[in-house]
Amino acid sequence: MKIGMNMLLWTDHVTEEHYGIFQDLKETGFQGVEIPLGDGAVEHYSKIGSQLKSMDLYVTCVTSLLEETNIASPDANVRAAGLERLKWAIDRAHALGAEVICGPIHSAFAYFSRQPPTQDEIKWSVEGLQKAGAYAKQANVILAPEALNRFECYLVNTMAGLKSLLDAVDHPSVGAIYDTHHANMEEKSQSAAIHTIKDHLKHVHVSENDRGTPGMGAIDWDDVFGALKRVGYDGWITIEAFSTIIPEFANAINVWRDYSPSEEIYKEGFDFINSKWNEA
Repeated sequence: MKIGMNMLLWTDHVTEEHYGIFQDLKETGFQGVEIPLGDGAVEHYSKIGSQLKSMDLYVTCVTSLLEETNIASPDANVRAAGLERLKWAIDRAHALGAEVICGPIHSAFAYFSRQPPTQDEIKWSVEGLQKAGAYAKQANVILAPEALNRFECYLVNTMAGLKSLLDAVDHPSVGAIYDTHHANMEEKSQSAAIHTIKDHLKHVHVSENDRGTPGMGAIDWDDVFGALKRVGYDGWITIEAFSTIIPEFANAINVWRDYSPSEEIYKEGFDFINSKWNEA
C-alpha cells in the first residue's frame, strides 16, 4: 500500500509554482501525488514528471470526459472525440511516468440525458474503454473508471454497475477506482461494495463524506479499511479533497465552501490512513 495526495485540493493545473507543495507532501511522508490532466502539452507533463522523479515521488493521474467527449454518446463523432481525449490523457500520463489514470472516463461528467442509461450507452462505453485500454497498454498505464454519485453521473453509480461494465470491457489495462465519498452516498455497505469490485480494483480514493479531512466526518472507516485488507488490496490509497482555491474548478464540481484547512487535510489525513491501515 502506498499513500498519495490528489493535487486538486490546490489546483486543476499543476505548474512549477506547486513544486513547494510536492516538497511538503514528501516531508509529510506521502509516496506519490495525483496530477489532474486538464491542459498542457506533453512537454509540460514530462517536466513535472522529471521533477517528481528527482524527489522520489511516484505519480497517478485523474481526468474526466465532458459532454463533447463522451464515449457513451449516441453521436459517433462525439465518441471518436472522447477516444482521442483519452489517448491525449494517456500520452500525458506516460510523460509523467504515471501508473494510473482514474476518474469518470466511462462517460461524461455532470451530463444527464434525463433517462436511465440505455444498453446502447453501456455498449458504446465498453467499446470506447476497450480501445482506450489497448492504447493505454502500450504506454504501461492502467485506466481506472470511477462510479460517481447520482448527482454527477447517471451511467455508473455503484460498484455493481461498475463491475458489470468492466466485466464487459475485459481488458487488462482497464480496472476500477473505489471512491469512499461516492460509495457513502450510493452503497448500502462500504465493505460489501469493496468486495463486489475487488477483482477489478486498481486504485482507491479516500474522501470524507464532506470532502474534508479524512476521519473527521461520517464515513465508517473501520469498514472501509477492514474490507481493503480482507480483499488483499495493496495499491494506492490517495486522499481526494477539494477547496475553493480555484473558483472555476470549484464551481464546476459544486464546491461552495472550504471543508477543512488544506494543511490539516493532508497532514492529519496521512496519519489517519496509516493508523487505520495498521489497525485493520
